[in-house]
Amino acid sequence: MSDNPTVKLNPTGQPMPLVGVGMWKVPNDKATDLVVEAFKLGYRLVDCASDYGNEKEIGIGLKKAFDAGIVKREDIFVTSKLWNTNHARKHVRKAVERTLRDLQLDHLDLYLMHFPIALKYVDPEVRYPAEWYYDPNKKEVIPENIPIQETWQAMEELVDAGLVKNIGISNCCAGLIIDLLRYARIKPSVLQIEHNPYLTQETLINYVKSQGMAVTGYSNFGNLSYVDLIPKAKTAPILFDQPIIKELASSKNKSPAQIVLKWCVQRQIAIVPKSNNHDRLAQNKQLFDFELTQEELHKISSLNINLRFNDPADFDLPIFD
Repeated sequence: MSDNPTVKLNPTGQPMPLVGVGMWKVPNDKATDLVVEAFKLGYRLVDCASDYGNEKEIGIGLKKAFDAGIVKREDIFVTSKLWNTNHARKHVRKAVERTLRDLQLDHLDLYLMHFPIALKYVDPEVRYPAEWYYDPNKKEVIPENIPIQETWQAMEELVDAGLVKNIGISNCCAGLIIDLLRYARIKPSVLQIEHNPYLTQETLINYVKSQGMAVTGYSNFGNLSYVDLIPKAKTAPILFDQPIIKELASSKNKSPAQIVLKWCVQRQIAIVPKSNNHDRLAQNKQLFDFELTQEELHKISSLNINLRFNDPADFDLPIFD
């Protein structure tokens, strides 16, 4: 099997790599070098978001990689995301134009609605990225009366304008997706969701795949990304300590991380793990010289306990309940 397998996106037919590098929580002073390093290691997808606050540094890394001849623009796949404060039709295009300037690109391969939540607009001159709180001092989250239909139609216009090749959604439940598909002129190409053996979301995944959408899973290692952010992440069992994960890692001479990532990609779910460590970054991509049996896949899936860490309910917006 190729070490750069892809999934074909609808409706464009564009191939999206199944294994990418995620840029969430990558420090600004590391982002440029990480992008260049990832391309040298063979990665071809970079998963960004304006909310991560490091798109300028990623853009410098992209330019460095192009100038050095490591990759060409047409060889790579760049994803970014529309933040909650830019859901109004008049703000969607401005948001993507800012992202494109920061990334030093003329188009994105994929633009996702980061959350199905519209929040009060924050002028980028006041604060960028805007994050969740309208006023960080007051810790206020202020919703805005903008339906997803308005936001989606504005995203469709980005495709018409050639700024974005594919559009998709993130952190959406099935009810919202069913509604969106009723009016979408351009259907979502991708659903990106939190996905790991503690949160398998199989019913949702089966539904969106039946609708011709690809799935990207983030936070593949469960609570490890959230220990410094969310109290319950500290007390949750470490995924890599689960007996089945340790047993498979040992029997296949792989790391626990590789077992979990293989469980994703073998089920045709794209992954965007990040690591600031060169060896782990290389390891996260070395997934195609071994296979898991159907029984082994099932055993890993049976770890599911519907444990979610990235949950706007923490901001009194319980979109998954």
